[in-house]
Amino acid sequence: MSQDIERYLQAGTRANTRRSYQQAIEHFEVSWGGFLPATSDAIVRYLVDHAATLSSNTLKLRLAALAQWHISQGFPDPTKTPLVRQILKGIRTLHPRQEKQAEPLQLRQLEQCVLWLEEGEKRARAESDWPIVLRRCRDRALILIGFWRAFRSDELCRLQVEHIQVRAGEGMQLFLPWSKGDRDSQGQTFTAPVLTRLCPVQAYVDWISAAGIARGAVFRGIDRWGHIGKEELHPHSVVPILRAVLQAAGLPAELYSSHSLRRGFATWAARSGWDIKTLMQYVGWSDSQSALRYVESVGMFPGQLGGPPHISKLT
Repeated sequence: MSQDIERYLQAGTRANTRRSYQQAIEHFEVSWGGFLPATSDAIVRYLVDHAATLSSNTLKLRLAALAQWHISQGFPDPTKTPLVRQILKGIRTLHPRQEKQAEPLQLRQLEQCVLWLEEGEKRARAESDWPIVLRRCRDRALILIGFWRAFRSDELCRLQVEHIQVRAGEGMQLFLPWSKGDRDSQGQTFTAPVLTRLCPVQAYVDWISAAGIARGAVFRGIDRWGHIGKEELHPHSVVPILRAVLQAAGLPAELYSSHSLRRGFATWAARSGWDIKTLMQYVGWSDSQSALRYVESVGMFPGQLGGPPHISKLT
């Protein structure tokens, strides 16, 4: 029974969160030399020692990990004392840091990347270089779906062929059993549009047709001989793939991350007149602050935004 309990507890916590929490606990115990269970005084000393080197968001993550460890082990939570909260507030005041955000991939830059991929695929087909054909096909689908659906890296990597339905001339539906914005793990269905340019639906069809994928992960690794793996891509592999395409297309790859696709779509939507509510629903944000960061980044305010256009009007 204990194994079953542990299995469900693991399933109730995101894999990325578990890794982050484990690293935070190791940092407290091994790197800093703290002891568990900890006292609130020890937590305060830990915060003070790292106030100048770690961002307040990182410190909050470390506190959340420590809190979770104490609660799961049946100990009082030492991170919730008034002194700890006051120290954290003081750190934010004395060590303000501008939040780092990925550069958004603009529509023009997206088109530049896709053009490079399409031309490379065309040449590779002419030369019967199948490994290159497959990589160009996969990367085009990865980038276009990532942009138009504003997906995170892990969401892209968890897409399954059996959870995607394509309707000719209309678009496609993509089902994710869980995502970061789906707190209750009820599953969410997303739609992607058919476009005459930069079409994510056609890119998806081209990729699974070329790869011969009928079930399982949509996006997989490809070795030097063109053999396609059975397992899904790791989320950390999305950044190198994107940056390799950006660099080859003549763009400053170091400015971008996988989150650039999400930010790029949100920036485009804000400039195209989407209202905050529609943007939140489409992207999957549960709070308006996340959306407003993108709106403010393009110099707009809620009062300036109109109703959403149909994506099909991009054609």
